[in-house]
Amino acid sequence: MPPQRAARGTAIGVTGSPGTGKKTVSPLLAGLLGLDLVEINAVARSLSEPDERGEVEVDPVRLRAELRRRRGASPQVLSGHLLAEVVRSGDVGFVAVLRCEPRTLKRRLASRGYPGGKVLENVEAELIGVVLDQALRAFGPERVHEYDTTNADARSVAEAIARDVRAGLPAADGRWTDWTIRYDSSTKLRSLLSRPRTEPAST
Repeated sequence: MPPQRAARGTAIGVTGSPGTGKKTVSPLLAGLLGLDLVEINAVARSLSEPDERGEVEVDPVRLRAELRRRRGASPQVLSGHLLAEVVRSGDVGFVAVLRCEPRTLKRRLASRGYPGGKVLENVEAELIGVVLDQALRAFGPERVHEYDTTNADARSVAEAIARDVRAGLPAADGRWTDWTIRYDSSTKLRSLLSRPRTEPAST
C-alpha cells in the first residue's frame, strides 16, 4: 500500500504536552501510514549540547531550517511538542494533538522522575490547553484533531489517527477538550497543582 498523504501539506504532525504519549504513538502511526518519522526533539538535541541539567537550548530558527533541510519528497510524521513553533503551516496537512487528563499526566511525569517544578509546569500547560492553542493558531482549526490518551493504549490512539488521516475526517468544529471544567473549585486546583509527593523537600 502506498504512503498516505494528508489533504494539504506534506506532513502529519503529532504534538502534545510532555507525557501525553507522543514517543509511543508516533512510531506506530508512522508504521501504519508507511511514512518516515522525524522526532523534533531528537533533531533539536543533534544541534546543541545539553546543559548540566540535561536540557537543550532550542534555537527555533536553526531548528526550523534543519527540519526543512531534512524534509524529503515524501510525506513524513513530524512529532514533538515544539511542532507549532518550528514547522510552517503549509508543511502540515493534518495535526494530531494528544491530550491527557491533568491528574493522570501528573502521575505519569512524576513516575518518570521529572522534577516537581517541571511536573507542575507541564500539568498547568495541559490544564489550560497551551499546546492545543499553539496548534490552532499555527495550523488553523480545520487541520487540528484531538486524541485523548488518558485511558487509551498507544496502538489504539495511533490506529484512530491513521483512520482519520485516511478518511480526511473533519476537525472538531470548535468542540475542544476543556480540562478546567473538572477543576472548578480552589480545592481541586490546589490539589492538582501541589508538588508531587515524591518531590524532595527543600532545605
